[in-house]
Amino acid sequence: MSDLRLDDTIFEELRKTFSTVSDRMDAARRTLRGTDGSVVGAGKLVEDVHEFADEWGYGVKQLGKHTHGAVKMINKIGEKFSELDQELAESLKSAKADSKGSKDSKKKGK
Repeated sequence: MSDLRLDDTIFEELRKTFSTVSDRMDAARRTLRGTDGSVVGAGKLVEDVHEFADEWGYGVKQLGKHTHGAVKMINKIGEKFSELDQELAESLKSAKADSKGSKDSKKKGK
């Protein structure tokens, strides 16, 4: 490998975060939706909380679509970075071999 480095744990943490954010928000929405009216207080407040939770559901679905796309892009970035790292390592090996070959032929020419 070359000196070009990117810590894989960064990508793994991003994947984990983006993969679970939608589920975690949906869990919060379901909790709000299932709120017991006697705990929250006035009936109108409970109704407003439930309405908010229902509207939030649409947003969570949209967020899920976008985070899924973000995970795909994170995966592509990781793949491309690995490819570039390999290419750079190969070019450095080639340059080193060329340089060594050039030095060896100069020594023989003396």
